[in-house]
Amino acid sequence: MHYATGGDLLVAVLRELGVDTVFGIVSVHNLPLVEAVDRELRFVPVRHEATAVNAADAYGRARGSLGCALTSTGTGAGNAAGSLVEALSAGTSVLHVTGQVEAEFLGSGRGFIHETKDQLGMLRAVSAYAATVPSADAAGRILREAARAALATPGGPASVEWPVDLQYAAQTDTAPNAAGTADPAPAQAEAPTGPQLSPGPQGATASPGNTGPAHPTPAASELAAAQALLATAQRPLIWAGGGATRARSELAALLEATGAGLLTSNSGRGSVPEDHPQVIGNFATTPAARSLLADADLLLTIGTHFRSNETADYGLALPDAHLQIDVDADALGRVYPARHALHGDAGEVLAALLPHARRADAHWTRRVSAVREDVRATLHDNIGPQAAICDAIRAALPRAAVVARDVTIPSSSWGNRLLEMYDPRDNIFPRGGGIGQGLGMGIGAALARPQEPTVVMAGDGGLAVHLGELLTLAQEKPRLTLIVFNDGGYGVLRNMQDRYSERRSGVDLATPDFELLARACGLAYARITDEEHAEPVISRAVASGGPTLVEVDLARLGPMKNPFTPPVKIPGQ
Repeated sequence: MHYATGGDLLVAVLRELGVDTVFGIVSVHNLPLVEAVDRELRFVPVRHEATAVNAADAYGRARGSLGCALTSTGTGAGNAAGSLVEALSAGTSVLHVTGQVEAEFLGSGRGFIHETKDQLGMLRAVSAYAATVPSADAAGRILREAARAALATPGGPASVEWPVDLQYAAQTDTAPNAAGTADPAPAQAEAPTGPQLSPGPQGATASPGNTGPAHPTPAASELAAAQALLATAQRPLIWAGGGATRARSELAALLEATGAGLLTSNSGRGSVPEDHPQVIGNFATTPAARSLLADADLLLTIGTHFRSNETADYGLALPDAHLQIDVDADALGRVYPARHALHGDAGEVLAALLPHARRADAHWTRRVSAVREDVRATLHDNIGPQAAICDAIRAALPRAAVVARDVTIPSSSWGNRLLEMYDPRDNIFPRGGGIGQGLGMGIGAALARPQEPTVVMAGDGGLAVHLGELLTLAQEKPRLTLIVFNDGGYGVLRNMQDRYSERRSGVDLATPDFELLARACGLAYARITDEEHAEPVISRAVASGGPTLVEVDLARLGPMKNPFTPPVKIPGQ
């Protein structure tokens, strides 16, 4: 196939991938790409390159597919680096296409505008895959190879730098043939969603080109020993991480066959709908869940990396009888010892274990359900007046709807636990813990699924990191309700300093008048100052069909019963 410019080729490849919306910032070093995307697809002009990647990341997560971001070279690509770190941490599928100076002068250090030393090296450090387009004949192959790498298991962002003269050049492309194969490449292509319990939301998954090598399989002796252990377990627990989201039907079948309790990491939420009576959820560090873990005679963990904030900074004790499934060999036994390490695809390994499952002791299953109710009731009580907001969000949303959460006290304390999730594609948050990414993620998710409402939870401090994206919100007009929890600064760190220090440093911030700010941006505005406001304000905002900024005045709403502090160890405390 022949294309007039690289932009036309990029559009063709994105259509193969099922991508209809691209996020980015226009520049002299990506102009042919932006112009073609804007003409043929939807180009969303965000206000910062970090947001371009965050939005593309969430677009892919919300659809169970791939997102695409366009940035400029040099500073523009550097601005995107932090969000690429987030996508790398989460293993999410992002195609990041950035510009470069003319091919003839790559690496010359002549001082072109936007030029930087070893941009490719920088991209390699923050991407699962990074490459330079070397010629107009190779661009299609490079783009598809990048997409395969991003969609592989465990995945991550793929970055392509494209010299500007080669973007303008006519392109010769070897398109995939009827069998769906292109130029062979080492990266594995796999749609990331796996079997589903029910039809997913609007979207597409695509795997261009060669499907690559088969999944790894566990050692036969390890698998046989795990099967035998499962067959004798009377008090089993399962812990689902992000890897379990690719094996939802197999996980649900094993849960049903065993009567086990299901704990999750934040990333594993929605693998089984959280209104299921055996789903305890993201409550592993609570006293009731710790007691279950202490009494369990088997723990099966699936695709979780045991992050510090989900294991009480690695202070959580796990049963000795631990079966660990992970497609990443390095993850096996890295944090907690595994009696039997099962290196393989979660769906395939669970399917091999299922015939050996036995039903748990009936008392154990009843205890699991009781713990599920206990941890939720306890947290609901502990968060005081914020419980009304949690209840109002869930009541206002349909069962299929994205809740994107920035790093803020309400998200960390109850949004990541108590606010029920029924599908992992609805559960969008910065897995690496970086503040300020929530609104960009929410915009990407809302445009990925325009028929459904999206809610974003953010703090005033996190929102200030990318305040300019309020203008993107106003310009694009998605069905998005932005709930800003305003406590005048960085509440998490303020609580830590109040608990462990004699003074505060860097946590009390100037906060805008959000009503005036919303008006200046052309956004609808509402305010919550009392529990009784939560249901009517949030329900009206969600039903409005457009963007609304809802400010929660935390000083007037009133405090939680117990101030939230993160599970971080302070030496000497």
